[in-house]
This record gives sequence, C-alpha cells and structure tokens, in this order.
Amino acid sequence: MPRHGSRFKARLLIGLLLTAISALLLYHPPAPLELIESRLYDLRFKLRGIQKTTDQIVIAAIDEKSIERLGRWPWNRSTMARLVDRLAAADASVIVFDVIFSEAERNDPTLARAIEAAGNVVLPLVFDFQGADKSMSDRFLEESAIISVTGAERFSESQPITANRVLLPVPQLRSQAAAMGHINMFPDHDGTLRWESLLIAYADRLYPSLALISAARHLGTPLENIRVDATRSIATGKSLIPTDQWGRTLINYYGPSGSFPHYPVCDILDGKVRPEQLANRIILIGATAVGIYDLRVTPYSAAMPGIEKHAAVAASILEGRYIRQAPPGQNLAVLLISGLLLTWYLTGARVLSASLAAAAGAAAISVTAVLLFSHKGLWINLACPVFNLAGIYICITAYNYWSEERFSRNIRRMFSSYVTERVVSELIKNPQMAKLGGERRVITVLFSDIRGFTTFSEKHSPTEVVSVLNEYLGAMTEVIFKWEGTLDKFVGDEIMVFWSAPMPQEDHAELAVRCALDMRRQLSELQQKWISEGKPPLDAGIGINSGEVLVGNIGAEGKKMDYTVIGDHVNLGARVEALTRRFEQPILLTEYTLEQLRPRIESGALTGMAFDGLGKVIVKGKQQPVGLYTARAQDNNSAPSSICICSGETITVMAEK
Repeated sequence: MPRHGSRFKARLLIGLLLTAISALLLYHPPAPLELIESRLYDLRFKLRGIQKTTDQIVIAAIDEKSIERLGRWPWNRSTMARLVDRLAAADASVIVFDVIFSEAERNDPTLARAIEAAGNVVLPLVFDFQGADKSMSDRFLEESAIISVTGAERFSESQPITANRVLLPVPQLRSQAAAMGHINMFPDHDGTLRWESLLIAYADRLYPSLALISAARHLGTPLENIRVDATRSIATGKSLIPTDQWGRTLINYYGPSGSFPHYPVCDILDGKVRPEQLANRIILIGATAVGIYDLRVTPYSAAMPGIEKHAAVAASILEGRYIRQAPPGQNLAVLLISGLLLTWYLTGARVLSASLAAAAGAAAISVTAVLLFSHKGLWINLACPVFNLAGIYICITAYNYWSEERFSRNIRRMFSSYVTERVVSELIKNPQMAKLGGERRVITVLFSDIRGFTTFSEKHSPTEVVSVLNEYLGAMTEVIFKWEGTLDKFVGDEIMVFWSAPMPQEDHAELAVRCALDMRRQLSELQQKWISEGKPPLDAGIGINSGEVLVGNIGAEGKKMDYTVIGDHVNLGARVEALTRRFEQPILLTEYTLEQLRPRIESGALTGMAFDGLGKVIVKGKQQPVGLYTARAQDNNSAPSSICICSGETITVMAEK
C-alpha cells in the first residue's frame, strides 16, 4: 500500500494524535491506567523470580510454633528480655523489634536492663496522620531524628510525608534503645505495598524507617552520618539510596514469604539455634503467625508478614540493590519512538502484517522492560507505550476498514450501472484494477445508434417512444453485461460501451465483436415481436474501434463525475458507427480492431464469425485512411473465423458524431 495521499495522512495523523495523548497520560495517568501499570510492575517481580538473599539478615519469628510453646500473644516482657539476652550473647549485630511497646508493664525494668546491656537494640515507633497536630517534645525521640539534610529548600515544592502525632515505646524502654525507627507502611490504592517511606517528618524533624536505621547501624553508619539529599537520595556510608520527592524508595522484594532465614523465637530461647547462625547479623523480631494479623499485600503474595518487608528493605540497602523508576525523559522516549515507528509502518501495511507489527512492538517493549527490571532494577513504564501501540493499531485498522468500506461503496456506486455485479465484486477485492484517477489504456469501444429514430419519435406519442426505447435499451444492456462490457452511457437512442476498463481484458476486441453480433441477434427477435404487435421494427447500426485512450473519472469533482473514456479512437468509433448507413451494413469495425483479432484468426482459435473488407475511408479529423470491415456470424459456429479483404478506392466521408 503506497505511503501517499489523504489516507496516508489520515493514518499518520491518527498515530501522532494517539501518541500525543499517551504522552500526556504518561505524566498524568488516570487511576485505571495507573493501576494497570502497578499490576504490570508486580508481574515483573514474578517473572524475575526469587532472588538470592543476603546472609546478613535473620528473622526471629513470632510464629504459631512459638505461640504454642510460649503461650498466647502478647508475651510478657521478661520473655522479650530473655530473647534480647540470647541474641546479645550470640553477638548479633543489630537487634530490631517490630513490636511496639507502647503500654507499661511490670516487667519493663527487666526488658530495659536487657536492652541497655545489649546496646544495639532498635525499637519501633508509629506515626499518626489523623486529627489535629499534637506534636510532643521528647529528648529520646529527638535524638532519633536525622540531622544531616542538604537541599532542604526543595522541600518547599515537595513536602515529605508529615505526621501529626507519634506513638512511642514506654519511656523506660526508649531511653535505653540504641535507636528508633518508624514502622509506618503506606500501601498503594489497590492495597499493595510497593514503596518504603524512608523518612517521615514530625515536629520539623525527619525520622528514618526501622529498616533504614537498622541497616545503617549494621553498616557502622551513625545516625549523624546519614545524609539526606532532599527529594533525591539518602546516603548511609557508601550506600546511596534513590528516593522520590517524598522520601520514598521502591521496595526490592527478594521473593515471597520465607525468602529470608526464619528462626522461631522459641527455638532461639531453647538454644536450638546455633550462635554462629545469629552472629554479626541483623536480627529482626516480628510476627509471622497468621493470628497476629501483621500481614501485607506485596507483588509476590497477598499475605506476607510485615517483618519480611523490613528485611527486604534492609537487605536492599546492605547490598545496594535498588529498584529505580526510569526518568520521565526515558519513558517518553520509549513511548514516542515505539508509537511513531508503528504509525509509520501501519500507514503502508496490510492487516496481517500490521497485526504482527503491533504484537511484535508490544512484545519487544515488554521483554525489554522485564530484562531491564530483572538485571538493572529499572522500572520503565509499560502500560502507556503498550496501550499506545494497541490504540494505534486498533484505530488505524478501524480507519482502514472504514475507508476501505467507503472505497468499496464508491466503487460499487460508480460501476454498478456500468458493469456486471461479478465485475464490481472483483474490483472491490482488487481495487488496484481500477485506477480511478485516470490512465492510458488500449481498449475497444462500441457505439450503437437506432436508425431513423427521429422520424419514429415524430410519428408516435411520447409514451410509445419511451416504451419502445426502454424495451430496446433493456435488451441491449443484458447483452452488453453478458459479454462483460462496461456500459458508458445512453445518449437518447445511442449506446456507448467499452472493454478492458476498469478491469483489463486481454480479449477485449473479441468480446466487443461477439457482443455486437449478439446485439444484432437480440434486435432481430425484438423486430419480430414489434411486427407482431403492429409496431414499426426499429433497426440499429454498430461501430467498433480499438486503440489507446484515456480512461478515468471525468467531470466536476464533488458534483458530477463519470467513469468514461476519451480520445481520438473513441471519436473514430463514433464516426464508424455513423458509416453503417452509408455502407448499409449493421456492423462495422476498423482495421485497428481487426489487428487485435488477427493473431487468433490466423491461429484458428477464433470461431463463429467472418470479416469482410469494405475498403478504406478518410473520416473527418484523420489524415490517413482507415480500413473498414463488416462482421457477420457464421452458420457453423465451430468453423475458424476468416477475413475477406476487398480492395477498393479510398473514399472520404465527413461523418461526425
């Protein structure tokens, strides 16, 4: 399909418009599109598969086994003190509680002494974002805030997540903790937890998450050395954590539940876990038992213990393995390049290749997105470019069907009065056969005119004239369509027909002559009918000529157009028909038509007709004389056709049409 014309421009405009809309949606996605992209993001985790985890993180699980062994949850704090003592004795690097001790208990002093003795216990705190601001002043809380912040002025454009209240461990415990970190989690609108809020603002200070402060302590980075580059990143020693404008980072989940080593708390207390399995590791103490309801929806699972999320974030910081969102410019480049390439291809492609191209484009982007995510931790937007490709394909295909249907209707409307239904159907299936804009083509043209029609019209009523004329033209039209002629027009009693357009016909001259002979046979039957009805028998002459003419739509575009033929050979055909009266012959054809027939005559392939030469004539508008022949049907239709050439003087005739 050529890439030009109004249809090409329309397809190109459709693709460009859809790509522009998709570019806008890329920056301002509606909720459904955002949800789809989030689900595609989750799918990339599953396609990536379970990742090997660091051996520097262990989960001390408050699981069903431990609850059965130690009693119903919550346990008294003397049990927690024993656990801290065990882990400290095993030389754990950092002991992290995902348990909020917000209410006083009689065994708090015991747990406080254990925390103090260990010297490496991190406790959680929980921020509240509801209600009025009730900021509290607490020395131990303030000592847990990050103090090194650069680019703080950028917070004027993108404020970090800000809390109104805070729930703290009881004073006796928090006073002994090595550090505190928040355990707030903020699932996306679909309930899936994809982001870790590394920072939360409270009372004009920034507080780290539990996972961040735990990883920093394990790396030997004191709180004062955690550096925040506002809205961009957080540095913990040599590890630079990418963040968005709200201080969040994407959680790099390593796998479903159980990806990190789990040791039941009861086994640790009973000494069933060897010290070397705990030494120099971050020990995260948290619930995994279903009944405690600390379960989260993650890309890998609909029910993952929250402690596993802390483990994934801490492990990501320790190993420097982060998920990064592609910059807006990269996402836009993927969208524009893929959209424009597909648009350009579809402007000249057929349905099957267009489908394959759209599918291949979407597959290429999808595979690239999965590979970049799996190997580079890069999250490129997949929903927008894929939906853009799908939209371009659907809309351009729909436009193609609509325009093809309109084109088919135009062809049907244009040719249904000229040619048979079979020819119309063939033209619709193969529109390239009819070049509607016009072209040079060798055809055969036939003119037929009723003799003495003017006199007949003067002697009969208009009703009788129209009745006879319609009967005659109807019968002749059936014959013309039988021999696959294109009926150009009726001009009063005159008929104009041509062959080899709009569809090429190798045997156009033979079809024209056979049509002429059949028209004479049909006219003979009509004459007998008219005589029996007491009507005068009309007669007609037929002139045939072959040659190169201009074929196409001619007229006033948008007002009146006709598919017709024009040229010198058309004029000659009309003048030859006028000579049938002078030569008193029903059918005349020129030497040009006979030349088209000669190879079949000489080979004996043409049967059922004979040709007699009448001589040469000079018609108006022609310098050279033209040979004329008459055609007649042979009694034996199987006999080879013959040519009888009669030599005679050249005469000049002034016949005009």
